[in-house]
Amino acid sequence: MKRLAVYCGSASPADTRFIDNARAVGATLAGRGIGVVYGGGRLGLMGAVADGALAAGGAVIGIIPKALVDLEVTHRGLTELHVVDTMHQRKQAFTDLSDGFVTLPGGTGTMDELWEAMSWAQIGYHAKPVGLLNVAGFYDGLLQFVETMAETGFLRPQHRGLLITADDLDTLLARMAEYQPGRPITRMSADEL
Repeated sequence: MKRLAVYCGSASPADTRFIDNARAVGATLAGRGIGVVYGGGRLGLMGAVADGALAAGGAVIGIIPKALVDLEVTHRGLTELHVVDTMHQRKQAFTDLSDGFVTLPGGTGTMDELWEAMSWAQIGYHAKPVGLLNVAGFYDGLLQFVETMAETGFLRPQHRGLLITADDLDTLLARMAEYQPGRPITRMSADEL
């Protein structure tokens, strides 16, 4: 994996573990020679990931919608900055420019990015690993929900392995490196659906 899209919040929670972890993720990826593709902002976890990677000598590509540039939240020290018109273009650029996805804690925007990466993998629009770093148990409830989707049949057995999870980055990256895509919906028969 040469580049990973990192999805995370633009907020700065009171619990400093989240910011510290985001900065460490950026630094670790840079230390492994893995470029970061992210939302282009300077605030919150997003800014911490970028700052961590840049401080460690890594490449950081930001993808930001023009509406957010106008709010002056853009990180100005990036390796590359791409300004797009829409959130849809932003997410497409994440997919086009990365070899996989890592999700850190975040809010609705982060969830939108994660679910789209998963649904696109399920359909067959990409065959890249989708990782989730469960920092301080932040995603425990979401992981239970994914299990509930599988148990009730809304997440097919062939797609249970789409979301790769771990509590620490080293384990997550190792699991992502071993990822073997399952058969996407577009290659399944009607009887299998």
